[in-house]
Amino acid sequence: METVAKLTDVKHKMPQASNWALLESMLKKEGLVRQHLNSYNVFITRGLREIISEAGGIDVEAETKYRVRFGEIKVGKPRIVEVDGSEHEIYPMEARIRNITYAAPLHLDMWVEKDGRRILFIKDVYIGDIPIMVKSERCHLSGLSREELMAAGEDPNDPGGYFIVNGSERVIVALEDLAPNRIMVDKEEVGTTTTYRAKIFSTTVGFRARIEVKMRTDRSIHVSIPGVMVDIPFVVLMKALGLEVDKQIAEAVSPISEIQQMLDASFEKAAGVIKSKDAILYIGNRVAFGHVEEYRIRKAENVLDRNFLPHLGRTPESRIKKAYFLAEVICRLVELKLGWRKPDDKDHYANKRLRLAGALLADFFRVTFRNLCRDMKYQLERTSLKRIGPAGAI
Repeated sequence: METVAKLTDVKHKMPQASNWALLESMLKKEGLVRQHLNSYNVFITRGLREIISEAGGIDVEAETKYRVRFGEIKVGKPRIVEVDGSEHEIYPMEARIRNITYAAPLHLDMWVEKDGRRILFIKDVYIGDIPIMVKSERCHLSGLSREELMAAGEDPNDPGGYFIVNGSERVIVALEDLAPNRIMVDKEEVGTTTTYRAKIFSTTVGFRARIEVKMRTDRSIHVSIPGVMVDIPFVVLMKALGLEVDKQIAEAVSPISEIQQMLDASFEKAAGVIKSKDAILYIGNRVAFGHVEEYRIRKAENVLDRNFLPHLGRTPESRIKKAYFLAEVICRLVELKLGWRKPDDKDHYANKRLRLAGALLADFFRVTFRNLCRDMKYQLERTSLKRIGPAGAI
């Protein structure tokens, strides 16, 4: 019996010992900052290009309408422009000593289109500088040997992964966030009242929408959508997305009769809404009340396509997918109400993600570039009134 007990102890200890050995091997090979370096490199090589492509261009509304389009974006190597106008490459140590920022220039190709024809191409327009992470692919220290690092005044054991801003070393701390595009159901108890709800952080390139589905005390289910001031009954939303028949909606949620019976109160809330157009107008009345019907419908369709579950698509063709995804959300919410499902643990690491330096910088650059586009549009329209062409303005 003693031998069996020892073998059992070894059996339970082996996986843990193996895990620690694996962790030690990974840290020796990758270090503690490799994830930040990889994230930043992806942002530089792919993220910047995606943000520029997402922006598309600038429509200039002047006497002569034209469009400024964006092409390739290029990230240079860190450099400094001296007072006399001369320019030379800069290494991290010089940035520390001189209290300057270790940054590289950004250049963007632009062209002007008029009536679908390219009438002007401008290459390598300087749009600003971007901080360079030490030891990243764009850093001068990348790929240097230990001897070369020491010759550059650097500690060869320094792993990098930080920035130099005005001479000071700065790091971007990873942000812990809920996993995107996952259905999370839970319940909130306030006094004697229990609220059942589901949340989805629908995330796509450049846009994040928080969708919340709640079951009220009368068992009716409503959906909260960004851009809509009031909650929308889920049956109305399903009809607006293309499922017009009540039986279709119930079966999309679940074939189980107990779950379908829990939807009765929700169908009563949508008693006067029959067709998809009626449902879209219902939403439009709550988005753009007081406007003409055509405008209300257009605003409602924009909410459905762009604000509601954008990770499934942002075109009218994606509405039916959104309807069935919403049906799955409703099913899980009702299962929680019936006690067939436990609440999701938002603190469990399976439901979390770490947003590293690259993703956080991408968010910041996206906002900054949008502001630049807005300023460019204003200046181009302003200069067009002075008879200055787009080439002179850019």
